[in-house]
Amino acid sequence: MFQQLNVFDERYRELERQMTDIEVINDSERLQKAAIEHAELEPIVMKYRRYKTVEENIRENKSLFDEPLDDEMRELVKEELRSGEGELAQLEEDIKILLIPKDKNDEKNVIMEIRGGAGGDEAALFAGVLLRQYIHYADNNRWASEILSSNEIGIGGYKEVVLQIRGKGAYSRLKYESGVHRVQRVPETESSGRIHTSTATVIVMPEIDDIDIDLDMNDVRVDVFRSSGNGGQSVNTTDSAVRMTHVPTGIVVSMQDEKSQLKNKEKALKVLKTKLYDLERSKQEAEISQERKSQIGSGDRSERIRTYNYPQGRVTDHRINYTTHRIDDINNGYLDDIIDALTAADQAAQIEGMSSEED
Repeated sequence: MFQQLNVFDERYRELERQMTDIEVINDSERLQKAAIEHAELEPIVMKYRRYKTVEENIRENKSLFDEPLDDEMRELVKEELRSGEGELAQLEEDIKILLIPKDKNDEKNVIMEIRGGAGGDEAALFAGVLLRQYIHYADNNRWASEILSSNEIGIGGYKEVVLQIRGKGAYSRLKYESGVHRVQRVPETESSGRIHTSTATVIVMPEIDDIDIDLDMNDVRVDVFRSSGNGGQSVNTTDSAVRMTHVPTGIVVSMQDEKSQLKNKEKALKVLKTKLYDLERSKQEAEISQERKSQIGSGDRSERIRTYNYPQGRVTDHRINYTTHRIDDINNGYLDDIIDALTAADQAAQIEGMSSEED
């Protein structure tokens, strides 16, 4: 690990030299590229340099025991050693986390699909709860959110809804939400007070730029139709709704929320590209997971990941055995405690995977 860190340090110094070179300064593209790489390396290099400093201080303090010391000085040196060794251990953990390969999608916006699962209308109502939860989370982070398409049941629930969340690092925080969410509660329509169990499925995908995927439009069938709302009543009298079918994969995307056919086409194309990219990424992750079972956020999407138990006011994430009794806060989008715990567990698993590979 530290041999690798030496290489980082040397590269960091080289980039500093480049950024003061007049030829680089006069070439804005080279300067920008060097500055970006320099900024990416800085956290690791600064931790590494501090690690070397603390390590040298520990060696010097240990050497003091070879000299005659009075009791007071001996205790001071011991305290310095305890403090230094504690900091050294923490720095080592911090460096391991910084060395985890970055997910290239972490900084991207998010396309999120939420579907009602088992449980009929109650499942659709729970899908609506999750939708509002994620919109609140976006608001809490000062991110923008927009419903791209929806299939409502008319009582505040959704058979399916596609949500876009735009904000720096949105995918890095929300990628752990993919999976089956289960709710246990008494439905409003239940007169006997019996608790029902329903599910909703959440799929979180990084929003894809045009440069990320090359889509052959000859593989896409585009159909237009008249939008309709709850109960099938006409929403408008023009064929503004759009359905795109990617023939090779069978992926279908429908958009009808906009009155403009062009806007619906643009949204449908964006979601279709995102789904195709996510399909390929999921295949790659499945292959990786055959060899390494260390990923929290990319597991089987049919897996039950979380239970919301309303009678007990409890939310449990089953992947990391995390439980909180702040269900109202969770529903209002205060998800950071759960997401922080999932992130820490994922980092720990990846560090363990790195260690086993070294062995």
